[in-house]
Amino acid sequence: MNILLPTDFSENAWNAISYAIDFFEPLKCNFYLVHVSRIDTFMAGDSSYIPTADQIDDLYIRPSKLKLRAILKEISENHKSNNNHKFYTLTDYGFLLESIRKHIDEKKIDLIVMGTKGASGLKEYIIGSNTGDVITKVNCTTLVVPEDARFSSVKEIAFPTDYNLSYNLETLQPITDILKTVKANLRVLHIHKKDNVLNSDELASKDLLTDYFDEYKPSFHFLTNRKIEDAIQCFVESRNIDFIVMVAKNLNYFQSILFHSKVEKITYHTEIPFLVLHE
Repeated sequence: MNILLPTDFSENAWNAISYAIDFFEPLKCNFYLVHVSRIDTFMAGDSSYIPTADQIDDLYIRPSKLKLRAILKEISENHKSNNNHKFYTLTDYGFLLESIRKHIDEKKIDLIVMGTKGASGLKEYIIGSNTGDVITKVNCTTLVVPEDARFSSVKEIAFPTDYNLSYNLETLQPITDILKTVKANLRVLHIHKKDNVLNSDELASKDLLTDYFDEYKPSFHFLTNRKIEDAIQCFVESRNIDFIVMVAKNLNYFQSILFHSKVEKITYHTEIPFLVLHE
């Protein structure tokens, strides 16, 4: 498995790296640590100024390499050595999304793991702009690890769905991969805005999901709540959910869970990792 770990050398980026190493402990993985120096930081002062290759190397690439080496040292000090895991470092400058897309192609990346810092005030969105951009604009399954998430065994996985299967069922393969690796319960969650029954298309989708996950014996849950994020919070608390999986294609659903800005009662976004699946 090839995993891309973008880092800006922050505490929450380190937390995501740490979580990924523990989570994928039993699997053979190549971890690619990447830091992208943003092009706008050196062009902000003067739009006509274009740095030379040597200046870019001195100012951005070399310091990044040193910091990435320090992360490798930190990994060896904080995590017991694992023959399944190999680590590589990548440095780049320019635009984050372009760089990430390039590495996904070149290194045949299966998964991106990114940290995110929870909102500290009502105006801030739950997921920072970089992580938000990656999960909505880069076509690669992404594990979002919030700042307070700490790895312990994954026993309860929630899969919120609106039963609008506008995607290929193979998109759900990463869920079955996880269920093969960990002995967890899969909880398929449907949230109604108000009391209503499933229509024939939604029932057909539920049957498809039942068949697809058959060997893992999923349970199906229905909650009525006007606000999806409140329902998720309630479900996470009552079921001790360790992990939430969503399909990026279900954007309406997905956005209200990840990108709303009212955070008074919502804590799942600072504690529970999200796996966002792309086709």
